[in-house]
Amino acid sequence: MARQGGFRGRRGGGGGGGGGRKKKVCRFCAAPKENILDWKNVPLLKRYLDDETQIRKARQTGTCRKHQSQMATAIKVAREIALIPFVPE
Repeated sequence: MARQGGFRGRRGGGGGGGGGRKKKVCRFCAAPKENILDWKNVPLLKRYLDDETQIRKARQTGTCRKHQSQMATAIKVAREIALIPFVPE
């Protein structure tokens, strides 16, 4: 019997070829009234920072390009006003 190779494609998951991951949805597009993107909303902005206080990628968070750039600008403004630290504490 011939052994099949270990490569299963980029998306991972076994057989079927359908991938296996669910596409992430931008939470700002889904519920804009509840998730207001502003530099004053510090708890929301901290969700998009990693342990080293760097801005997480859109691939990781699932935000669209428009809201990712708005979020990055809001985080940078909040850092300048000293609501969010530049370096981890």
